[in-house]
Amino acid sequence: MPRKVLVICGATASGKTRLAVDCALKFNTEIISADSQLIYKGLDIGTAKPTAEEMRGVKHHMIDIIEPTETFSVSDYSEKALPVLENLLSSGKTPIICGGTGFYINSLLFDFGYGNAGADESVRKKYAEFLEKYGKDALFARLKEVDPETAETLHPNDTKRVIRALEIYEVSGKKKSAQNDGFNPKFNYLAVAINYPREELYDRINCRVDEMFSQGLVEEVENLLKLGIDKNCQCMQAIGYKEVVFGLNNGDLRSTMSDIIKQNTRHYAKRQITFFKKMPNIVWLDTKNATADKIAEILNEIN
Repeated sequence: MPRKVLVICGATASGKTRLAVDCALKFNTEIISADSQLIYKGLDIGTAKPTAEEMRGVKHHMIDIIEPTETFSVSDYSEKALPVLENLLSSGKTPIICGGTGFYINSLLFDFGYGNAGADESVRKKYAEFLEKYGKDALFARLKEVDPETAETLHPNDTKRVIRALEIYEVSGKKKSAQNDGFNPKFNYLAVAINYPREELYDRINCRVDEMFSQGLVEEVENLLKLGIDKNCQCMQAIGYKEVVFGLNNGDLRSTMSDIIKQNTRHYAKRQITFFKKMPNIVWLDTKNATADKIAEILNEIN
């Protein structure tokens, strides 16, 4: 195989894991997970974490790497995952990035500019203190006020880049988004997403949520709470967990929890599709063509 990076991305419940494992077996390579919830130990059912059987012996990186009490940013992800990707490339393998967290994927593929404004330690210190006092959500809200376009491209957890964007605005008087920072690829890559018809995707989401409840999602959340995992922890803000926590605290029936999770997951899938449609070099495959053989053909055709 040529030395390229393969990305398998797209909406939740679209079959990314199965396809990634098929490709990893065909190309004799390894998978780098790009999912902001699979990083947590102990969050298995609600995250649809792949089982050993589903992994089929393929090595998966960036799964079960931190405790549920820890916070984790896009910068943290890039810092840990990028060396894995580079090591695979240097060993002659085709790394496979698989997941639906677009910010994680972008942090590996692209060298986003930080603007031409110089650094100002006093401004940076001011916002670091603001972050410490008021938290990341308030910091992100400040960025949305002055530069909503840049805020659209960043995640609230990526406080390093949020502070840098605010710093650029204060130092230069111009929005970071006005400086034409764009997608600057660090690697030759191909991104692939499975293009399910919307209603079929929604049916898959609904079935997955039903399966989570039958596997013990409520019990998983109850056990996490018993272990002292606070409901305000970053991991508990994930879809599937926050709804169960709210339901447990408000006497909701499981059917109500399930309906809300299904609705929130469908909305999330729509946002994922919108996000990935903007990615350069992405190929949307229908379900019949979403195979390792087809992807191998496409990889061999691109420069």
